Amino acid sequence: MDHIKQIEAFVNAATRGSLSAAAQLEGITPAVIGRRLDALEARLGVKLLLRTTRKLSLTFEGQAFLEDCQRILNDLANAEAAVSLGGIRASGHLKLSAPAGFGRRHVAPQVAAFMRANPQVTVRLDLTDRLVDLLNEGVDCAVRIGEMADSSLASSKLGEMRRVIVASPAYLAEYGVPRTPAELAAHNCLSLGQQRGWALRQNVGGEVRNYKVSGTFECNDGAVLHAWALAGKGLAWRSMWEVGDDLQNGRLVSLLDEHAAPSVGIYAVFPQRRHLPLRVRLFIDQLKTTFGDPQYWGLGH
Repeated sequence: MDHIKQIEAFVNAATRGSLSAAAQLEGITPAVIGRRLDALEARLGVKLLLRTTRKLSLTFEGQAFLEDCQRILNDLANAEAAVSLGGIRASGHLKLSAPAGFGRRHVAPQVAAFMRANPQVTVRLDLTDRLVDLLNEGVDCAVRIGEMADSSLASSKLGEMRRVIVASPAYLAEYGVPRTPAELAAHNCLSLGQQRGWALRQNVGGEVRNYKVSGTFECNDGAVLHAWALAGKGLAWRSMWEVGDDLQNGRLVSLLDEHAAPSVGIYAVFPQRRHLPLRVRLFIDQLKTTFGDPQYWGLGH
């Protein structure tokens, strides 16, 4: 039990930036938090936090340890909830956030299914491509694609997503199929912007590099690039969540798959809490079951 209290003190102090904020959260004094941190560092034999009168900062070891501790505390809270819930049903209000295009196509249907299974839960789903401040905006859970950087939030990996180069069969019949990344220069590449480039492996299994592409059309809306690729106007570099149906049904063909960059993670992120509300935990579990199944993306649902 002392070990858990020490870990909780460390996580709360690190994510909230001060001993007093951590103490307020737990309803104890800053001195108690300080003693728990001292005991933890002494037990581990490593410095985790650099403490001054003004602020706390994580050491290199502390940053790595924090990520593991957040995951452990979340798993523990979920385990406790799982055996103590009994017949309790989820209720209350759930505020969610997701990227606009991905959320419209893949999160909104999951919300509908969740509400059917949990009729006592009300939901607000905000679809936006800006980085939402969960704590200040009162968001219970956000879906994000890409690596997580904010250590003040807890996260749970839901699945993986990769990007592919696609073109219509009609375009390929007229202009040919590129066999190497270098051959992209001979094709009309529909892009968000020429300076952004497309991330590909130069050789099979090699390092990922950014290939500058050029073409007759740029647009800052990926849905438009998707539509133009379907219309046979050029190649596009799109996420599987967007083009999976088209690949499955033959409307688009994926190219240079052996040169594709590694997949990135799809995550649920949420404020670090000792006890995650049941409605949040159940929704994350549903997303993990769905998005973690490769067949979901392979079938293009």
